[in-house]
Amino acid sequence: MEKKKILIVDDEPDIREILQFNLENAGYDVVAAASAEAALEICDSGIDLILLDVMMEGISGFKMAEILRKERHNQVPVIFLTARSAENDLLTGFSAGGDDYIPKPFSINEVLARVKAVLKRSTAPRQDKAPEEIVLGKLRIDVTRKMVYVNGVAVLLPKKELEILTLLASHPGRIYSREEMINELWEDAPYVLDRTVDVHIARIRSKLGECKGYLTNRSGYGYSMNAEE
Repeated sequence: MEKKKILIVDDEPDIREILQFNLENAGYDVVAAASAEAALEICDSGIDLILLDVMMEGISGFKMAEILRKERHNQVPVIFLTARSAENDLLTGFSAGGDDYIPKPFSINEVLARVKAVLKRSTAPRQDKAPEEIVLGKLRIDVTRKMVYVNGVAVLLPKKELEILTLLASHPGRIYSREEMINELWEDAPYVLDRTVDVHIARIRSKLGECKGYLTNRSGYGYSMNAEE
């Protein structure tokens, strides 16, 4: 089996070295960069996952993830590494397109476990496969190509937002609680907050234009999708 390729982006040499050593011992192909600027030059070269420090000189980790998602439309999984752990920082990381978040100081075993879990999520097909296409009123989701269309116009959504929209649209009328969505879509990230779901939902609604009314909130229960606004 071909080795998974991991990019480490951190401006601390000691952290880069210890991560690279342990990840290579675990069987991964590893490359490292000391800055986001350097990483952006190589991150399209068959990278399967990025371990990304948040607080760096120049371009921050959050900004680098945003560039990857919004400007390059690159959906490579990103795990943030940072000493910051406040709720707002977590929300910023997920909003920037992060798949996981490991606070410093961390244990190597934790990093290896998170890397394995995120790679598994990003490559393994789900047991309950979604249909190739979902049509709900003026909303169409091309599940195979990972594209969303509102009245025929393409709308680009980051990976997690697309997963949430697909989950809700696959079961129109069903109300999903925040806990259910977290269990379904963040099963390997137990620290995710209810507020994280709310932030993603708000961002999705802001991008759906005339279909934003399809996504509704039942206070005290959760969220649902229905073409009947």
